[in-house]
Amino acid sequence: MVFSSLAFLCIFLPIVFLLHLIVPGTKCKNAVLLAGSLVFYAYGEPVYVFLLVGSAWMSYLFARYLDGRKNRGVLCAAVLFHILILLVFKYAAFLTGILNSAAGLGFPVPAIRLPIGVSFFTFQALSYVVDVYRGERAQRSFGKVLLYIAMFSQLVAGPIVQYRDVEKALGERRVTLEDTAQGLRRFLAGLSKKVLIANRLGLAADALFAAMPGQINLAGAWLGAISYMLQIYFDFSGYSDMALGLGRMFGFSFRENFFYPYVSGSMREFWRRWHISLSSWFRDYLYIPLGGNRKGELRTYLNRALVFLCTGIWHGANLTFLFWGIYHGFFLTVESLAQKMGTGRKQIKLPAFLRHFYTLLVVCVGFVIFRAETLTKGFWWIGKMFVGFSLSSAALSFAARQLTPVFLCVLAVAVVGATPVKKKFERWWFYEPASYLVSAAGLLLCMLQLAGNTYNPFIYFQF
Repeated sequence: MVFSSLAFLCIFLPIVFLLHLIVPGTKCKNAVLLAGSLVFYAYGEPVYVFLLVGSAWMSYLFARYLDGRKNRGVLCAAVLFHILILLVFKYAAFLTGILNSAAGLGFPVPAIRLPIGVSFFTFQALSYVVDVYRGERAQRSFGKVLLYIAMFSQLVAGPIVQYRDVEKALGERRVTLEDTAQGLRRFLAGLSKKVLIANRLGLAADALFAAMPGQINLAGAWLGAISYMLQIYFDFSGYSDMALGLGRMFGFSFRENFFYPYVSGSMREFWRRWHISLSSWFRDYLYIPLGGNRKGELRTYLNRALVFLCTGIWHGANLTFLFWGIYHGFFLTVESLAQKMGTGRKQIKLPAFLRHFYTLLVVCVGFVIFRAETLTKGFWWIGKMFVGFSLSSAALSFAARQLTPVFLCVLAVAVVGATPVKKKFERWWFYEPASYLVSAAGLLLCMLQLAGNTYNPFIYFQF
């Protein structure tokens, strides 16, 4: 089940929300949320719901044992257990294929279907155990641990939530009318970003990336790259908005996951604004434990490279994701070296628009690799972006066919919506009532769109 579906909007959410509203006491509300979350996950993953519960149960046991103990062996066992889940269910086929190719072996490639959201709930479970090892108190109620890991609002596509952020609300919370209204508004904003913007851009991006080689020239390559760059932002940030809105409707406060990343003036700033929960997770549970920047310059660069290598691998079992992580780590290292070279001497600072252009260019090219099925296809596409000067009628007409009036309007809205222009209106007296009217109109348009269109993927469900 996905948030942007009529089953969720018209059946699941109203029932769970009303039950959560009317039952007395936090324990009963937690029970409603937990039952709803397990039904939500089992709707699409009836078998893997046992994997979800098993992962939470093992995390609960590891944490209970580590509570008040500094047992590194048990911690390592917990880390290996969760990594093993990812290796088996996410990377087994990929690693077997590499081994067969490298060593000339003929091991059968396992056909294991990827559990939805396995990377997200595994990272949450692992962070909980590590935090207990570091000194936080373990939760004695398995139900609360399971609800923390399985809560439907952020279960399948994040943001990655740390237990300390929800611990108080799991024990006691109160949902006010203001929380409900503002949470619903945030949810509808995310739903509109997903259904009305990301889906429309995704149709064009998918058509272009699936085209025959002769149908793509410089114009088509850039149109496909920009469409996908905007699609993935509005798709994923839209999901995060929905997750944060749902969390507030049920009395939880989650941290922001996106903060207008496309206004960044460097790759370092980009990663402070993009998928914040993932970059924060790798910082807290990998970069800092490796030594961060405390063990010399060379070690700092190696630590950063490893973090972004793992960031790429986290996204999926494909060389394109691996390269994408290395690619981002490379530009972050280049920026650090450039900053270091300018220290102590007169620095030449590029104009803001050039820094912004550089960042968008690097991000856009990187997302081409991220989107491509293979590295070969990705490099071919990038080549078309810079030297694809074909004027063939097939390529020109194919690109022109994507430029429908609806696409151009959505593209314009997406470009403006990727900037913090909304903040300028928040100071105006009519912003609050107008925002609720716009949200209601967005819901109506989304319902009409969902009723007549089966194209409704979530990009980050595959992770």
